Amino acid sequence: MIKQITVIAMSLLMAVLLIAPSSTSAHSMPSSLVYLDFLEDEVGAELIIPLDRLEIAMEKNLYEDPEQAIETYHDELVTYITSHISAETPEAEQWTVTVDEMSLLYPDTETDPIDLSAQLTLTPPAGAAVDSFALNYDAVVRELVTHTITVAVRSDWNNAIYTSSPEIIATVIEGNTTVQVDQSAGNTWTGFISIVQSGMAHIAEGVDHLLFLLALLLPAPLAVKGKRWERSAGIKSSIKQLLKITLAFTIGHSITLIIGATGWLAVPSQPIEVLIAVSILVSAIHAIRPIFAGREVFVAGGFGLVHGLAFATLVTELGVTPMRIIWSVLGFNIGIELMQIIVILLIMPWLLVLSGTKSYAPVRIAGALFAIAASIGWILDRAFAVSTPVDAIVNALAQNVGWVVGVLAVLAIVSSALKRLRKKQYSFS
Repeated sequence: MIKQITVIAMSLLMAVLLIAPSSTSAHSMPSSLVYLDFLEDEVGAELIIPLDRLEIAMEKNLYEDPEQAIETYHDELVTYITSHISAETPEAEQWTVTVDEMSLLYPDTETDPIDLSAQLTLTPPAGAAVDSFALNYDAVVRELVTHTITVAVRSDWNNAIYTSSPEIIATVIEGNTTVQVDQSAGNTWTGFISIVQSGMAHIAEGVDHLLFLLALLLPAPLAVKGKRWERSAGIKSSIKQLLKITLAFTIGHSITLIIGATGWLAVPSQPIEVLIAVSILVSAIHAIRPIFAGREVFVAGGFGLVHGLAFATLVTELGVTPMRIIWSVLGFNIGIELMQIIVILLIMPWLLVLSGTKSYAPVRIAGALFAIAASIGWILDRAFAVSTPVDAIVNALAQNVGWVVGVLAVLAIVSSALKRLRKKQYSFS
């Protein structure tokens, strides 16, 4: 009885520690992890086992020289792992389990153990569903009864689970080493909708992408005279220009989103983030004084290529398989476009109204100056690691976007009414 209580108490403690935000990437106590990745016709599994506990369980000297030990005892490690893990269908048909690769995971601190990472492939028998099976796993826990194992689904398209947010489904303890895995509730449509929502959320939360778009939209309703922005270009011309800019940006980011998400091109994230800030700076300067008048479409398309590389990083971080990359790119793009359309519908009508009044010049310049200040802050932060309050300020405004749109709407309505009143008074005089 005392032994059972001790085991249960230990398992509860480990479950709490592993559910903590940082616990899925490292653990402060020597416990094991099992990550499951659901593919189209098989399940990938990563076993993370503390090497010091594995040393005790196998009665082999693994920790003194880990690299050499992994090489020396490779076959024995594979035999040990495959003898401690199995999977079977609800009808008790056995799955095929293969060990693909083993490597060492070194901790960030000296107090944490070195882990063995074993990559496995679990293949169901012909005709069996890949999303429902019994997983039997008792590595280390069979020999050390106080050891615990956390099982988590790391990626599952059909249930909208991605590598950035694994979902814990069970804790394995001595005497209870079988986990009933059932992911059959999801479907392809669920995964696709979740990707669309991810695209929308990225634009809604990615204030730098929004600020770039808004900086391009500020001068869209205006005509150029000489080297200055002058009168309103008219609603028809403004809408035409708006559509061209938006379409160019969409084509640009779609190209690099596809290239980056499929792995054809890998670019470090830092230069991309710096270039995004530069794109805001250039567009904001253009909103004050036209520096590429008539070429906005090409600038939007060019900088769209840069923004698309940032979008691609997010898609690849979802951990989807190559077969689902196309659906991911399509869904993410749809989400981006939907949120862009929402932003344009919220902002552009008031800009069009304001562009025909004297109030638009100060509004345009104020918006452009804000974008310039934000972009410079981001460049300092991303290129030179100089801390600035830009993120806090811009995020605060983004969280109160309803008020910003409301103020813009009131200003547009009042300015338009005053314009009509002045015209009326002039006609009477």
